[in-house]
Parts: sequence; structure tokens; C-alpha cells
Amino acid sequence: MWILTLYSADSIKMFEYETKDEAWQEYDKAAGCKILSEIIYYTDIEKIYPSSAV
Repeated sequence: MWILTLYSADSIKMFEYETKDEAWQEYDKAAGCKILSEIIYYTDIEKIYPSSAV
């Protein structure tokens, strides 16, 4: 999951995207101060690397 955070003088807005490409497209369109973050859930890592493998 990807989160785009837009900061302005009077508000903070956050938008959620499923894919990296979609998030970058919106990032490029957005104006002002912005941060793009990838969110990785622990449960997603557990699916890839079971506890016994880590």
C-alpha cells in the first residue's frame, strides 16, 4: 500500500493507493509539499517469510 500525504498551510490530506505506479502518477500531479510512503504490514511479511524462516 502507498500513502500520499499533502501538506498545506491549513490542512493535511492523505490518499491511499494499491500500486506504486498509481501512487507515483498522483505524486507527480500533486502540487506543494508532499510525501510518498510505502506501508508494509507485518502480516504481509509473515506470508512471505514464515516465523520459522526468519
